[in-house]
Amino acid sequence: MTSPDPSTIEAAKARYAAERAKRLRDEGLAQYDTLDEHHLDRDPWADPDFTRDPVVEEVDVVVLGGGWAGMLTGINLSKRGITSFRIVEKAADFGGTWYWNRYPGCMCDVDSTIYLPLLEETGYMPTEKYASAPEIFAYAQLLGRHFGLYDKALFQTEIESLVWDDDAHRWDLTTSRGDRIRTQFFVSAGGLMHKAKLPGIEGIDGFTGKAFHTTRWDYGYTGGSPTEPLDRLADKVVGIIGTGATSVQVVPQLARSAKEVYVFQRTPSAVGVRAQQPIDEAWFRSLPPGWQAERTRNFTEVVTGNQPDRDLVADGWSKALWEDTQREPASEEERARLEAVDFEVMEGFRHRIDELVEDPETAEKLKPWYGKHCKRLCFHDEYLQAFNLPNVHLVDTNGQGVREMTAAGPVVDGVEYPLDLLVFASGFEITTGLVSRLGFDPVGRGGVRLSERWHDGTHSLHGILTADFPDFFVVSFIQAGFGLNFVHFLSVSTAHIAWLIDHCRTEGIASIEATVEAEDEWLNILWAASGPLARYNQSCTPSYGNSEGSRTMLAARSAVFPGSLMDYAAHLEQWRDAGTLEGTRVQRQA
Repeated sequence: MTSPDPSTIEAAKARYAAERAKRLRDEGLAQYDTLDEHHLDRDPWADPDFTRDPVVEEVDVVVLGGGWAGMLTGINLSKRGITSFRIVEKAADFGGTWYWNRYPGCMCDVDSTIYLPLLEETGYMPTEKYASAPEIFAYAQLLGRHFGLYDKALFQTEIESLVWDDDAHRWDLTTSRGDRIRTQFFVSAGGLMHKAKLPGIEGIDGFTGKAFHTTRWDYGYTGGSPTEPLDRLADKVVGIIGTGATSVQVVPQLARSAKEVYVFQRTPSAVGVRAQQPIDEAWFRSLPPGWQAERTRNFTEVVTGNQPDRDLVADGWSKALWEDTQREPASEEERARLEAVDFEVMEGFRHRIDELVEDPETAEKLKPWYGKHCKRLCFHDEYLQAFNLPNVHLVDTNGQGVREMTAAGPVVDGVEYPLDLLVFASGFEITTGLVSRLGFDPVGRGGVRLSERWHDGTHSLHGILTADFPDFFVVSFIQAGFGLNFVHFLSVSTAHIAWLIDHCRTEGIASIEATVEAEDEWLNILWAASGPLARYNQSCTPSYGNSEGSRTMLAARSAVFPGSLMDYAAHLEQWRDAGTLEGTRVQRQA
């Protein structure tokens, strides 16, 4: 690689800072609303007339969430012989994100052989390198059947209260279906992306056209299906707000079907080559035992810049993230080299836009001006090309987002865009407070509510245990490890929680929780190691990855374990092997 001229990099850094400044908002995470605030939270896939008798019982474990996190928790418990558990899920089936995400064109952006969990145990072979949403949802159902999880599940059910009984060392739980369940252990496994969000737009409720979030896609209005053309949009003018990973997949589908498509952009995505291809069956069947774990670990090492001897997945992620340019440089020379590497990767994405998008003005507006670690990269082979079609129009908001709507449609720079349909591709809550994402406020020891205990953000040991909430476990990357392949992180986290529960049962431990001192020490460890990442983020455009650029204590407490997910996994393993349960308060059975 020929190093770019230093002045070119300095100009890019100035552009990065300017683009970031445009997008910073005092509201931070508060700039978003929830679906239920705007009456858009109806489940289009569930039976609205579903009823069942209330369940009254006592179990060992209640797991909240039926996505990968909840399913893997249940599977790991079962493997340890713990079968007395319930899974409580708002949706009407397993799948989590993949239950809700049924929008046209939806697929995963991580290689399916490492994203779909437990392939060796189920014997399932993915059909394509990047699995489609219908295939992933079907695989979640297969996992539910294979591991006997359906008998444990309470679907279309939401928890209304969770209260700790300190005398009995049990949690008492009630639900929207009238269930009353007592349990020793509670696992909050609501997933990383389960609560959809909307941009806060003045006048949004006055829009008289059709509107829905991509997680609540209305095929009754659009026609078609996740795999069939949207045949009822031929005479419709459609707008879509958002240009992240979801919109990158949706826009080409809308472009094929709608009369006109207006794409409202706050921040452009970096979009590389996806190179979708079918899985070669002969290759897949030849893989040796243990291949999935090895392949998963290898991918994580590659995309966190650890540069192993082999790159087993070898895709766009590998090329872009082979070197970790967020790390602390050993010298000024290395700092300059890392800046050059980062710049060249992003220049590659920007050059691809010039190569594919015919209109120079549109191409310029589609270019991402931020570092390669600032936002989740996207990969698609049709998104950029869609802007060459005469019915597709980019409405760039110059970093402001859509702030105003009339009954007819969005208003940008004083121009009204009348629409028949408005699609919100605005993503999910990721780093908001846990209580907001849970939908209820757990009451721990002494009547303290989690909203009080965590009023300024997460307080935890390893991102999993918290003081004053005994036998309460959280699956979340906040204050925990983080991996580009979410399922790898979930596998590590849920296996650790299952070990903790099993250890408590076998050792006669009635309750376990973090100590306040251990929580503070853990946070200080995260903060001490996060300096390089914090400095890198100073130039990053706001996104869910940096809590929308917030500088609040809640955002500061949303730190993640530095370095590779494998380092976090090793830390948990060493903690378990020590056998002392360091940093916890335990009470043993009487």
